[in-house]
Amino acid sequence: MLKLSFVFCCLVAGLPGQTLWAQTSAGQTSRWTTLRVMTYNIHHANPPSRAKDSLIDLAAIARVINTAKPDLVALQEIDVHNSRAGVGVDEAAELGRLTGMHWYFTRAIDYRGGEYGDAVLSRFPIIDTLRFELPMPAGIGGETRDLCVIRVRLADNRPLLFASTHLDQRRDETARLLQAQTLAGIVRKFKEPFILGGDLNAYPESRTLQVMDSVLTRSCTTGCPLTIPVDPPKKTIDYILFTPAARFESLGVRTIAETYASDHLPVMAELRY
Repeated sequence: MLKLSFVFCCLVAGLPGQTLWAQTSAGQTSRWTTLRVMTYNIHHANPPSRAKDSLIDLAAIARVINTAKPDLVALQEIDVHNSRAGVGVDEAAELGRLTGMHWYFTRAIDYRGGEYGDAVLSRFPIIDTLRFELPMPAGIGGETRDLCVIRVRLADNRPLLFASTHLDQRRDETARLLQAQTLAGIVRKFKEPFILGGDLNAYPESRTLQVMDSVLTRSCTTGCPLTIPVDPPKKTIDYILFTPAARFESLGVRTIAETYASDHLPVMAELRY
């Protein structure tokens, strides 16, 4: 005779995040929150299929986000008050407005009279913001990179750190490895659970990802979706990672088949915490 064990759940808090209580047949009670997390390199909201660099379509990026309904979004390649996107345009603030989410931007470099860097969006109120510079080795040139971090509290009052980054893009890993090592040192300083989304410009088997593995767990380790280019995708370089001590569980990772808005596919992970 087959013996079944049932789990009874009731929803006690709605979006953002869903906090659930579960009681098993053995009488054990546990709590978890499900989080929908996205990372998206938006190509400064310039659809790459269009020849003109001056075409900026933030509404297309916002539609992707609004359709997917993530709780947290890590964004890369963000223009703020520069001549490429428009000196009056703050892409991070505008995406916050179009999605109804809280936002935070950090500058990586000065660019065309304004700034260029990374941002995050959150359905949870932001209670603290931090920026860390990721170095570039001396003598090789290239852009400074940064780590954009927010601290939030979930509906059940548990703290959480969420971050976005964009590592060096060159074939040689020298700069990426230094940046990854610096990033790993930053993560080690925090006691709170930490989720990172980003364009790491590194393949899954790379030394860069091995450095990241020393402090963070990948939301996908085998059969992970390809993220660039959009049609057809050939490489995996965009990731969502989290601190293993926080007892996150990855319930699934996927890309969104959006081929117009950017040259990267957005990556979505559902995490249980």
